[in-house]
Amino acid sequence: MDNPYTEFEFLTGLQYGDNEYIGIVVNSDNHLITFYDLESLPSVEAQKYLLHLGDLWWWESNRQIPIDVFLHIEMTPFKPFLKTLVTKDTEVMFGPMVSLQNLIRKRIKRRTVQLVKKVD
Repeated sequence: MDNPYTEFEFLTGLQYGDNEYIGIVVNSDNHLITFYDLESLPSVEAQKYLLHLGDLWWWESNRQIPIDVFLHIEMTPFKPFLKTLVTKDTEVMFGPMVSLQNLIRKRIKRRTVQLVKKVD
């Protein structure tokens, strides 16, 4: 399925069983996917505000840190709309997947360089 929300590049479509979800992924790893469920928000105004915050996060961060870390205070009202799904039972239909696991892995992979003095 193509992304019907093409103007919102930060949205991810997930399928879990017979249910489809649209939201902003906070974190995904080998076991769980946690995301803000856009369609479970109580009003259109709340949806518009979440989309505004998502746009702010997408264009002003490095996109590797979760939205609720980048915009901690602004995301507080949306905590009740966080959903968690089992990764192995979830299909990603479109969109980005933020993973703290990858960020940590990238930071750990450092090379050591050893300088050897050449003796004639």
